[in-house]
Amino acid sequence: MATEKSALSPKTWPFSVSLLPQQAYLVGGSVRDALLRRQADYLDLDFVLPERAIATAQSIAKHCGAGFVVLDAEHQIARVVFANATVDFAQQVGPTIYSDLHRRDFTINAIAYSPHSETLLDPLDGCADLDRKVLCMVAAENLEDDPLRLLRAYRQAAQLGFSLDDCTQQTIRTLAPNLGRMAAERVRGELDCLLSLPEGSVLLSLAWQDGLLQSWLPEIAGPELDRLATIDQLAAQYHERWPDYSHLLHSWIKEQTTPGLHRSWLKATKLSQLVPAELSAAEATLVRLKYSRAEQQAVLSILKGWEYLCQHPQAGPLPRGEQYQLFKVAGAGFGGVALLALAHGLPESLILPLVERYLTPDDPIAHPQPLLTGKDLVQGLALKPGPQIGELLEGIALAQAEGLVSSREAALNWVKQQI
Repeated sequence: MATEKSALSPKTWPFSVSLLPQQAYLVGGSVRDALLRRQADYLDLDFVLPERAIATAQSIAKHCGAGFVVLDAEHQIARVVFANATVDFAQQVGPTIYSDLHRRDFTINAIAYSPHSETLLDPLDGCADLDRKVLCMVAAENLEDDPLRLLRAYRQAAQLGFSLDDCTQQTIRTLAPNLGRMAAERVRGELDCLLSLPEGSVLLSLAWQDGLLQSWLPEIAGPELDRLATIDQLAAQYHERWPDYSHLLHSWIKEQTTPGLHRSWLKATKLSQLVPAELSAAEATLVRLKYSRAEQQAVLSILKGWEYLCQHPQAGPLPRGEQYQLFKVAGAGFGGVALLALAHGLPESLILPLVERYLTPDDPIAHPQPLLTGKDLVQGLALKPGPQIGELLEGIALAQAEGLVSSREAALNWVKQQI
């Protein structure tokens, strides 16, 4: 049953099975993924114990010299952190492992493995649903007790390539308004996962059709969700055709973060389609969903760049001055702006040369190097500090982009003509 690299093979664990009590069971996603032969470089194990969950975790951490933290003292949940594994220990819900499994969300997550007997417990036929590739709820009341599970169904379906059981989907539709009372951080986490998966766009659209997104994203409609799939298709094409551009889209937004938050420019581009186009309304939606300031700015930079591009329609290539303004408005979000423009049907002949400019570090339009500083103008031309200095510096940068000046001396002459 267990292969060498499987989470169901205790010899792959960072601690000895002998440290676990006889009634300990491995449960949840690690069991499911092992049965699906989904491999991961990092082990993430969840155990349930009938008693002394925190004490057992602390004992194992001390024995192995690993990290230890209590996650929830009331519900007896603790974590042991190894170099290549995270192991959670929790008190089982109810008097037996069977009662615990009956409180879980979906049957495929309600399979337990006993490491001592090396046997599976599958009272809800989760293995059969794994074979059918179907996500089936354990009970409607379990979803009602934790409405985040409603959205999690679509995220797990996207991750696993599964479909939703008809009865489960109908129950989700009935309970959908309950998602509105969940904590924003939890909802955002599920949205982030869906936005970060190529398969997630289709499932997001399905979640919207089933009424799940309206509480949090009331402005979106079918066309915006259809565009997410187009963005994914384009990103896949450029992954093959233009690796440098693909790397830019998949690079992380510059912010200290933790694994699982998926902060890439590609995700920010898709997120920009789920918020209102108007900037203040978009920002309000992002704030409500508790997105970080860095990610808010990333999405807003894409919307600003797209708004500028829409205000300057061109039959042919943008003039150099307008290119400069576009790069300035979009800033670091330009890669997302370009992808969004392509998703709206703007021709590659207009957009791809701009991407080439942006990917060229010393491009004078996308990344102009200042020819003069404010100090040069104050000292060299005896100008007084004030708003005029900033206006002149901006004028120099625009003239440089348009090819009118290319040296310090030419820039000084240009300023003298202006004043």
